[in-house]
Amino acid sequence: MGHDYSDVSTTSANSLSSKSDAYPLQNETTVLATPTLESISEKTMEASNHHHTATHNPGSQTSSLESGDGSRPHVASNFHETMAAENETTLRHAGSSESNGNCATAGPSEDAGTPTSYNLINNPPNLARIRQVMFECKDPIEISLEEFETYWPYIDNVWVKQRSNSSKEGHCTTDYYMCRLRRPTHRTSETRPLPEGKRPRKKRVREGGICNFQIKVVRFEGAYSTVTIARTPGSSPIHSHDLDYIDKVKRNSGLMEFARKEAIKGYLPSSIYTKFQEEPEKLIEAGGKFCTVTDVRNVSAKWRIQNPEVKLIPHDGYEYQKGHGIVRIRVTDGNCKAPTNPTPPKTYQDSPLPPDTLLFPQFPLDFLEPYLPKYDERRQFPHVTLSYASSMDSKISLLPGMQTVLSGPEAKLMTHYLRSRHDAILIGVGTVLADNPGLNCRLEGAGGFGGLGRMWQPRPVIIDPTGRWPVHPECRMLRTAVEGKGKAPWVVVSPGAQIHPQKLMMLKGYGGDFLRIVEYNQNWRLRWEAILRALASEGVKSVMIEGGGTVLSELLNPEYTEFIDSIIVTVAPTYLGSGGVPVSPDSKRDEQGKPNAALNPREVKWVPLGQNVIMCGRIRAVTTIQAVESNTHSPGS
Repeated sequence: MGHDYSDVSTTSANSLSSKSDAYPLQNETTVLATPTLESISEKTMEASNHHHTATHNPGSQTSSLESGDGSRPHVASNFHETMAAENETTLRHAGSSESNGNCATAGPSEDAGTPTSYNLINNPPNLARIRQVMFECKDPIEISLEEFETYWPYIDNVWVKQRSNSSKEGHCTTDYYMCRLRRPTHRTSETRPLPEGKRPRKKRVREGGICNFQIKVVRFEGAYSTVTIARTPGSSPIHSHDLDYIDKVKRNSGLMEFARKEAIKGYLPSSIYTKFQEEPEKLIEAGGKFCTVTDVRNVSAKWRIQNPEVKLIPHDGYEYQKGHGIVRIRVTDGNCKAPTNPTPPKTYQDSPLPPDTLLFPQFPLDFLEPYLPKYDERRQFPHVTLSYASSMDSKISLLPGMQTVLSGPEAKLMTHYLRSRHDAILIGVGTVLADNPGLNCRLEGAGGFGGLGRMWQPRPVIIDPTGRWPVHPECRMLRTAVEGKGKAPWVVVSPGAQIHPQKLMMLKGYGGDFLRIVEYNQNWRLRWEAILRALASEGVKSVMIEGGGTVLSELLNPEYTEFIDSIIVTVAPTYLGSGGVPVSPDSKRDEQGKPNAALNPREVKWVPLGQNVIMCGRIRAVTTIQAVESNTHSPGS
């Protein structure tokens, strides 16, 4: 980023940083590239380690999770009995064909804590939910490289890589993938017969062209390596099938890796499959609802060919019984020996949520929906929401620069929910210097608080025309970015701002940047139109403006009504007095010079929330063209 925004349609060549520091995404979304910075410690972003059996708030979860959506995910846990019965039949036949000789290895009972009493399926945290998010890919997903390498193997069965379109530029590598159902099944050419002794595979013929969903994966490797997954411009908006369908077509490599690791220890495929079946919820979560013993046998075939002298045996505590396949036993039989001291697989340890995590709101917030961004709209500027807490005398703090708490616990949760529904949070530099805010979403399920990557985390935007904000490692916004609990800020400056190169490089090292705006209004202030246009060009579709008093008061003036969509005010039952910092537009007079109301929001709604009252209203008028477009793109049209 770091571009100068000089006019309505073009970007000035004068910039604070090179254009190579950013790469575009679908719909002009841009993710900042972060150069290596020796003065900044390596960022350690770990996938939030919560076991799938400890998914929070199941009652408020849904089957999918959008970036910026307040709904909660739901992890499916039911196993289809029909599939289990079908696999059991296959297993009985497999056991007899794989058992070498009449000797079945047996070990101590499972109560004795044998070496093979560990679980074979060791899923990363929240796997079912994250698989669904990465499958739907409704919005660009920005995650750490570690998270990508952890979760991608469990969703790679959906995609086929288009090798001819891969590209590398600087620190960025871009790969393109299409849905597997778009490509027809490969057919062996008649002019290229199979090698001697190799039998043709029985593959279900697929014509292709069923699904036109396509994504691109942009990998940036630097001080803080990230991966961004987004739909390509020509992609279908959704898949033509669900995730279960593709799991039935092909198994993912993450699940099959569990089987392979056990196979190379010398265990029978049917024994591995039997232990898989003992963990049905984990099996489904990893995409193995339709996994069969044949899949396990196939993944171990290469190792068996390379090691023909190895005698395959059941796991310790299991044996082959004719007519029943591999079954668990309780009695020790010392005729045969099991592998000694097998190494248990790596386990994902549960990690507690950060102490400042906020519980997802348990009270209804549906009244906010009419005033929140709708991403299916075609807009020139981002959706802008003014949101702040005010006393009954319209003051936001007792004194300039003094932090004043006006929101109760419920209103605080609502504010973080609003943050999760916007792409960016915008405040003035005065508020930053006074409060040193983190400007992130701390709801349970957000990135850094149990969620994936930067899920639900908005981009902080600071209006700082003269460059007063000190870029210091101890700033809360930068610490938040380093800890993976939010994003680094973008700082809007004027052409006259003197930005030291070290200051620029430090901010870029954390993933932030500077935006230089070169347009002024008649009062020699930066034009809001230019600021919003610059944010839109960087892929920001919605902005939540939280303060301070100067910024809010200016935007409440009638000349900005075309840029402000909604206003959400938390009113506290208190008076701060005449010395407080007010939020109010300039006084207005009509043509006869008589005082007139400065602003009248429309569709106003008042909702009690704890000790506060929430006032919601609309400011920007919907034009006829926009209304027609909205009706045209409505789901029922």
